Amino acid sequence: MDPIGQKLLHVAKSQLGYTEKASGYTKYGDWYGKHVGKDPVFKDAPWCDMFLAWAADKAGVADSAGEFASTPAHANFFKKHDAWGHHPEPGAIVFFSWGGGKSIGDIDHVGIVESVHGHTLHTIEANHYDHLGRAERDTSQVVGYGYPSKVKVKASPAEQKYVPKHSAPPPSAESLTTQPGTALHETQTTAQHDSAPPLPDQQAALTGLLAVVVFGTVALALSKSKVRVPMPAAPNVRVRKRGKHHRTPVELPADVSVSDLDFADAGTTVMPILSAEAAALAEDKEFWGKITELEDDVELAFWNTLHTAVAQPSSAEFLDA
Repeated sequence: MDPIGQKLLHVAKSQLGYTEKASGYTKYGDWYGKHVGKDPVFKDAPWCDMFLAWAADKAGVADSAGEFASTPAHANFFKKHDAWGHHPEPGAIVFFSWGGGKSIGDIDHVGIVESVHGHTLHTIEANHYDHLGRAERDTSQVVGYGYPSKVKVKASPAEQKYVPKHSAPPPSAESLTTQPGTALHETQTTAQHDSAPPLPDQQAALTGLLAVVVFGTVALALSKSKVRVPMPAAPNVRVRKRGKHHRTPVELPADVSVSDLDFADAGTTVMPILSAEAAALAEDKEFWGKITELEDDVELAFWNTLHTAVAQPSSAEFLDA
């Protein structure tokens, strides 16, 4: 069923039984003369097509169904919009020729298809024996059908230019890279008015990126400017103590990610060595290489004591010996 034609059928069914006045007056012709044709002559004119115009207006589908008093003009409307055909279906506008002609110029009458049974159409027609009612027609009398749902209706200018109020342009590169002292306050003020605030995930991503850049730059500068001392032998188990020195970026093995380290660190402060080669060439190289500069660091005493305790044999080993 044509979905827009279905709306027309709903309105048409509500008007079944309406009869024109003795003078030929109908409320549909009167409405058409006031709102479409702008001429009082339509109030007494044949009203089969003007009723469909009235019904289209009431159903809110006038742009798709058309508003005409002339049946050939109405048929040409559908043909112009590529909505003209010869297949009957409920909801389609059907155009008849009593003389059997098959061209649009031969059209004499119009109705709307309610149902189809073989070669018989069940229709609702206005001006059918001076009243609005149901009729049965043979498809041989049909010139063609108009399909309202196939008419492509252009969106209104307001709809075409509509932009959701919540949308906002993405932040500019300048707003993300503005340096301190270069009109930062002005940039922030403008951003508050012209763009939506960054989401929590965006803030976290930017913060993380800045942290990597800052700490990575510091580590690179230290590594280039300081002399490395020989690395002590690494124990089989490394006890990690939270501290500032653990924020120095180190190169991880290809099969180990930062999330793997965070997951392990969240469960225990004692973690197996991930890789002897990675520990020797990465963390020890970055941390123990600076040992001579940290003699006055309070945390160094802890690490020296712990390393000595782990490296020396236990009392049990002396007894076994």
